[in-house]
Amino acid sequence: MKYLHTMVRVHDLDASMRFYRDALGLTEVKRSEHEAGRFTLVYLAAPGDEDAQVELTYNWPDADGKVEVYTGGRNFGHLAYAVPDIYAACRKLMDQGVTINRPPRDGRMAFVRSPDGISIELLQAGPALAPAEPWVSMPNTGAW
Repeated sequence: MKYLHTMVRVHDLDASMRFYRDALGLTEVKRSEHEAGRFTLVYLAAPGDEDAQVELTYNWPDADGKVEVYTGGRNFGHLAYAVPDIYAACRKLMDQGVTINRPPRDGRMAFVRSPDGISIELLQAGPALAPAEPWVSMPNTGAW
């Protein structure tokens, strides 16, 4: 048995790509358009770890231009990624307009949310970094 991917339905593919690719730093591995089924699949992975993928599924608007709205279930927790410098990763996300819901006050763990409300955990690879500002004083925002 081999792990393949986790699928996440997204409401706005462009906004999701700005988050997962541009802000989070994942790389697009594969994309396919399915005219008959009216959906697009985009597979993303962390650079150097292409075997562990996130599949973004975008269902196209119906004939009336309506897009299905998705609500999250409590049975899904979060996606998690190890990063070489959690402070730099959070700074990059903030520079892209992403809210840090749970700042890395401990130098080890942070949470953000995708445009569709998917919780993303960022973990410092290796030992925790020394606590530093502005992270130590930054309050939690929303839920993660």
